[in-house]
Amino acid sequence: MESLEQRLSDAQTLHELAEEASDEDTAREADEARAALERDVEDLEFRRMLSGEHDAGGAVVEINAGAGGVDAADWAQMLLRMLLRYCQRKGWSVQILDEQPGDEAGIKGATFLVDGEYAYGLLKSEGGVHRLVRISPFDANARRQTSFAAVTVSPDIEEDVQVDIDEGDLRIDVYRASGAGGQHVNKTESAVRITHMPSGIVVQSQSERSQHRNRDQAMRVLRSRLYERAVAEAAARSAELAGEKKKIEWGSQIRSYVLAPYRMVNDHRTETKVGNVEAVLEGDLDPFIRAYLLDEGVGAPG
Repeated sequence: MESLEQRLSDAQTLHELAEEASDEDTAREADEARAALERDVEDLEFRRMLSGEHDAGGAVVEINAGAGGVDAADWAQMLLRMLLRYCQRKGWSVQILDEQPGDEAGIKGATFLVDGEYAYGLLKSEGGVHRLVRISPFDANARRQTSFAAVTVSPDIEEDVQVDIDEGDLRIDVYRASGAGGQHVNKTESAVRITHMPSGIVVQSQSERSQHRNRDQAMRVLRSRLYERAVAEAAARSAELAGEKKKIEWGSQIRSYVLAPYRMVNDHRTETKVGNVEAVLEGDLDPFIRAYLLDEGVGAPG
């Protein structure tokens, strides 16, 4: 494949020839060559940003409602829809493993698997606390409400990646799977909840009719969560040894979605601001994700 430098030189030569001869066909050819070169440079930069060990693979995404009561549960459901729309835009396949309906509206939490090229590399930038400010639709006095929901993103690691899990550290509960509104998916106790006692991590799956399959899926999520935890702890130790002032806080607030008194989505890590809130909530997250990757140099070779 020709080097980018050579292609750039060829495009410049074509452009000069087109100007000298006032040749529209050559000018068009030069423009096409330049556009193709720009696309390849962008692709090269994209792959440089996403060159981490697991960036090219799938992801495990968890959403949990935080402070804010029924508004937070509604916000968690909005976030779930936003992330699912983003996955749909990318052409990725999604499997929802668990979804816990809220008491009045929305969801308490949800977990889903994403299978697609660079799913983890892109979605990991969504990990953290998301804040919503709006006039509450659940408040009879139409007061402004601030709600929070947390997103956790882990790599869907391969089976050959070593993650030590002591069966004695696990508490495994089975329960009857249920859907929205409390309607039972089946009449058997097929849903599985696994608690990893040392870390306090809780995972669950109720998407399968088989208890055995749900246990396998829950263990898959647990392996991913424990792996991500180990990576985060190693990064925190390295930062401490290096004397970095920047704290590594996976639960820190990353973005605010303000619907009142003005309309704006602001990513606090990069100060990327988008006024079209509706587009963002429909899954248009690329401006934030690209800015984050460029700003942090995530996955770039050191």
